[in-house]
Amino acid sequence: MNKNKITVFLDFIENTGNKLPHPTSLFILLTGLILILSAIFEALQLTAIHPLNGNTINVVNLLSQDGLHKILTHTVSNFTGFAPVGTVLVAMLGIGIAEYTGLIATSLRLLVETAPKQIIAYVVVMAGVLSSLAADAGYVVLIPVAALIFLAAGRHPVAGIAAAFAGVSGGFSANFLIGPVDAILSGISTEAVHLVDAQYEVSAAGNYYFIVASTFVITLIGGLVTDYIIEPRMGQYKGENKNTHEEPGKNNQLLSSAEKKGLWYCLMVLIVITGLLLYGLLPDAGILRNPETNSILKSPFISGIVTVIAFTLGIAGIAYGIGAGTVTSDKDVIKSMENSMASMASYLVLMFFAAQFVSYFSWTNLGLITAIKGSDLIQQLQLGPLPLLLFFIIFAASINLVIGSASAKWSIMAPIFVPMLFLAGISPEATQAAYRVGDSVTNIITPLMPYFAVVVAFVQRYEKSSGLGTIAAMMLPFSLMFLLGWSVFFIFWFSFDFPLGPGANILISR
Repeated sequence: MNKNKITVFLDFIENTGNKLPHPTSLFILLTGLILILSAIFEALQLTAIHPLNGNTINVVNLLSQDGLHKILTHTVSNFTGFAPVGTVLVAMLGIGIAEYTGLIATSLRLLVETAPKQIIAYVVVMAGVLSSLAADAGYVVLIPVAALIFLAAGRHPVAGIAAAFAGVSGGFSANFLIGPVDAILSGISTEAVHLVDAQYEVSAAGNYYFIVASTFVITLIGGLVTDYIIEPRMGQYKGENKNTHEEPGKNNQLLSSAEKKGLWYCLMVLIVITGLLLYGLLPDAGILRNPETNSILKSPFISGIVTVIAFTLGIAGIAYGIGAGTVTSDKDVIKSMENSMASMASYLVLMFFAAQFVSYFSWTNLGLITAIKGSDLIQQLQLGPLPLLLFFIIFAASINLVIGSASAKWSIMAPIFVPMLFLAGISPEATQAAYRVGDSVTNIITPLMPYFAVVVAFVQRYEKSSGLGTIAAMMLPFSLMFLLGWSVFFIFWFSFDFPLGPGANILISR
């Protein structure tokens, strides 16, 4: 496929995607559709037999008097009790402090600029993956910095942009730490699995082992694609921009004295916090373990991992800010958290309507009936768990081309696929992991991704004639190799039945 055909294809995708409603409007429309379908299928007497208890499941009409009363009395509690809302807001308080004080930006720059030239592409990709902890930092900080670093190393700056973009967006679901995306997806997964099992809880750490290992997979694939496909295709850079990035130790320093002081303060705080966490976890009767079983897996520590992450990042950010001079009083800390909450306004509006949709879907029993009948079909086809999960990866990757928001897609898909695959013996954590693979790999080739235009602008600094087709052609090898390599890695993980996270297996026994 040549560049012109890619451009035509992407124009089609862009035009199709632009015709879709705003994600929030989509949930409003879907909620209205659920109300209408509940009345229709109740009149048609649609039923299903619950495979676990043998009870007959009937459709509940929400356009009835009882349904209207339930909607009026539960609208507020639907939102305030929606699992993704509180956990994400708590996580963003700590992340907001670390981002506002400069800790995240400085750490990314230090990671990228101190790497040996021979492995710079791999370091840039990994830094991009890790940057997803702070949603925008990778796009606005790492991508332009990566271009400068490649230029300083005598390499093509656009290849640096490609490597950074691949890590930031294509590896969005991998990381070494648990972040907001884990809280969002696990909360939605919990709400979804409650359609069939009200006691099942999906922890924010439910995919932790898998995403840590995936970080290395994405780093290796991204680095190889950069070094052996992308940069050789570009050739030597002959643009107007010259290397103005000086080597550390010459006329400029990698970090200012204030930034160094801030990092030292941060390091000392992290050592203390790590020591306290180990003190609470290592002894058999540690205060962070389950007080009844002394277990770590089902302990307050695991259940409250989002709080731990938020607290650690917040304190580390304050320590860095004090040392670097970006925090001069308590007002700066409060402002950082206020700014973080302000940035979540669109997310809160989206989650309000997503919460209503998920609740209505649950009340009508349509989700449960769909899951039961879908599970029966799956069992008749006898595809097996692995083919089902691989199909779901491809399905999620395809949907991602027209709906950009990861939380919006999962809010729509989870109430159907999580219960359906759960009844087929596949854990919610495994379904969620498959979704994360598919959702990540096509981020970098769809113009509907919010920062796609920003990447185009960064590339045009070095190649003025670049456009959407240029970026798509540049990123397509990453997307295809991520899809192939990550899927193969998923097969490997499945084959050895490794746990996806603490206490989270791929298959469930019922």
